[in-house]
Amino acid sequence: MKNYTYTEKKDTRSGFGAGLAELGRTNPNVVALCADLIGSLKMNKFIEENPERFFQVGIAEANMMGIAAGLTIGGKIPFTGTFANFSTGRVYDQIRQSIAYSNKNVKICASHAGLTLGEDGATHQILEDIGLMKMLPGMVVINTCDFNQTKAATIAIAKYDGPVYLRFGRPPVPIFTDQNQTFEIGKAINLTEGSDVTIVATGHLVWEALQASEKLFEKGISAEVINIHTIKPLDKNAILESVKKTGCIVTAEEHNYLGGLGESVSRVLALEHPTPQEFVATNDTFGESGTPTQLMEKYGLNSNSIIEKVNRVLKRK
Repeated sequence: MKNYTYTEKKDTRSGFGAGLAELGRTNPNVVALCADLIGSLKMNKFIEENPERFFQVGIAEANMMGIAAGLTIGGKIPFTGTFANFSTGRVYDQIRQSIAYSNKNVKICASHAGLTLGEDGATHQILEDIGLMKMLPGMVVINTCDFNQTKAATIAIAKYDGPVYLRFGRPPVPIFTDQNQTFEIGKAINLTEGSDVTIVATGHLVWEALQASEKLFEKGISAEVINIHTIKPLDKNAILESVKKTGCIVTAEEHNYLGGLGESVSRVLALEHPTPQEFVATNDTFGESGTPTQLMEKYGLNSNSIIEKVNRVLKRK
């Protein structure tokens, strides 16, 4: 099997900041808006180089979404930035009515998603955002796994005409994808070939899935790991091709199992190729304060949990 290593850990939000800065240099139509979280969203370099193309809206996220929608009418490509909870749940009406309904070319970029926001606790840890956003007609939903992929995705969505939700996180995580990659919306990435079980993962759980696959290989279990960075549109062909070979699947995400990646995969399987499936996700709960590592352990979002679910689903083949 293919083994992945890393030499550095970095937060995915810094990948967004690097991608936004690059867009500032290459695309004069890109503008940025922030709701009083410039440092957290790593927007400093873009602002330093393009001060006239940045709008500090303050703690008024709904207003930010309305302004972003308006900017598209003049041909601008607005990138909004705040925490995932405030990018979705707090402003869902504005996104639905002012952006999605009229297919506005707004890029909703959300940091501090999921449990790994950490110590700020449940009020800031949204675990429903993928479900909320994927239900909006025409909304693209992307959840990246490391610094390099987040940077590439940020650059790629500027070329896409339509609303996009880009989800990333706070903690440092291993950088294991190609520095010079081209990000393709809606195209899954097969990271390891396997024949016994398919592991489909997104965001921070991709690295955990790779770690799990190595431990499983030592026990004689061959796991195929697929990085689903785009939740919508979902690459159903990659999923179906894999499960027809392995016969079972585990989905892994830093999100509620209700409405997340796992249920999108379930729909594909139910309609086209019924297959035993297990979920690694939060179980209809809010989060709590703690370090990212503590929370991922408590809520069962790590390589050990993936291995446990693999062993369970193998018995159902």
